[in-house]
Amino acid sequence: MAAPWWRAALCECRRWRGFSTSAVLGRRTPPLGPMPNSDIDLSNLERLEKYRSFDRYRRRAEQEAQAPHWWRTYREYFGEKTDPKEKIDIGLPPPKVSRTQQLLERKQAIQELRANVEEERAARLRTVSRWMPCGPSGRGPVAPTTSSVWLSITASTETCSTVPPLCPESPCTWPTLWAAQAPEVTYEAEEGSLWTLLLTSLDGHLLEPDAEYLHWLLTNIPGNRVAEGQVTCPYLPPFPARGSGIHRLAFLLFKQDQPIDFSEDARPSPCYQLAQRTFRTFDFYKKHQETMTPAGLSFFQCRWDDSVTYIFHQLLDMREPVFEFVRPPPYHPKQKRFPHRQPLRYLDRYRDSHEPTYGIY
Repeated sequence: MAAPWWRAALCECRRWRGFSTSAVLGRRTPPLGPMPNSDIDLSNLERLEKYRSFDRYRRRAEQEAQAPHWWRTYREYFGEKTDPKEKIDIGLPPPKVSRTQQLLERKQAIQELRANVEEERAARLRTVSRWMPCGPSGRGPVAPTTSSVWLSITASTETCSTVPPLCPESPCTWPTLWAAQAPEVTYEAEEGSLWTLLLTSLDGHLLEPDAEYLHWLLTNIPGNRVAEGQVTCPYLPPFPARGSGIHRLAFLLFKQDQPIDFSEDARPSPCYQLAQRTFRTFDFYKKHQETMTPAGLSFFQCRWDDSVTYIFHQLLDMREPVFEFVRPPPYHPKQKRFPHRQPLRYLDRYRDSHEPTYGIY
């Protein structure tokens, strides 16, 4: 029996409806503006402008990235919109020095270092007794603020006399013995200004991973006379635990607008309780951000040596923690009679059973 006429008409209507829908979805709308590189004549590439240096290309790329475009980037789609006025540089404004002056000063410093025989020998033997400062032209980690005051930090003469003649460490990594005494900190400051200097351990906390240990805090320093500052927290040598790797210790210099009362941040002298030295730089600055500004930054790294045992046993009066690497047991997959496209792991059991064991003793 033939199908009713209305059923055939309905099937034909559905067929045309699906065709029209697919045609609409497949149609492309023209772009709202010019596409990238649409103005380049691909038929004659020799007439294009040559950059001839990476700096010119970088400057051109930055200008193109900052120029307004009609399309939206990935960050504009999924990132939160922030007002550029909300991003405030909390550091001091950097000094405006011409490029020519910077090159002259750098060339003069290199000539002085090459002429100094002792510095050349210390750099060759890796026994430099000066911590690497972090600033506009120094080597160091990237800081969120502009370090406009150059911090020069040198180990005390009592510690330097016991330094071995050959040190396998890099200039930025010091044995803990070098920091057994408070270092000598110097910087340039105008007369009548007040400063705050703190030394904090970024990786040394034993209980809280996001906390720090305060090793030194000097406040209300008149000018660059560090010795005349108020000892808000006495100096404590760094104590990286054995087996915990390399620890970072940072010097932070703040410029005060006026004398500040740091009685809430004061620690007793001597202070050998680690709970009293628990510290967070962010909270400290947030409390006093209205009256002081970050101005300088310097850092050094250290790892465990024999002097750390003395700090734990004699100064902190506690057992020395030791971290060891626990090697997991070797994994042996279950043997198959016919392994299809799989490596043969049958000999691993014999090799693992005859390997020597390694550990920390």
